Amino acid sequence: MVRDDRDDPFDNIFDEIERMMNDMTGGDAGFASETHIDVYDEGATLRLVADLPGVDKDAIDLKCDGETLTISAAGDRREYDERIRLPARVDEHSASATFNNGVLQVTFDRAEDSAAIDVE
Repeated sequence: MVRDDRDDPFDNIFDEIERMMNDMTGGDAGFASETHIDVYDEGATLRLVADLPGVDKDAIDLKCDGETLTISAAGDRREYDERIRLPARVDEHSASATFNNGVLQVTFDRAEDSAAIDVE
């Protein structure tokens, strides 16, 4: 019996898996074109988790103006320059950050709401 590869339903699936893997890893370059960043709204705080593989802690520069977090970092194979618009205004002076095994976590307290002013 002769096998007709044109009718193999798995060929299309494997081609699609390979295409998706190349999209996720940036093709033959071995690293993605976009930084994976998750933002978690935890009520009184906001927490951002960013994957920065191949970067040393000392190479990370973080800046925040209360509405946008900027992550700049450089590794051997890749440079990161990401601006993340935060879902709520934060107190940028409350920031704490940790970096472990290529994963950056930044936590902010939400900014206080505007205070009401009594008119006398």
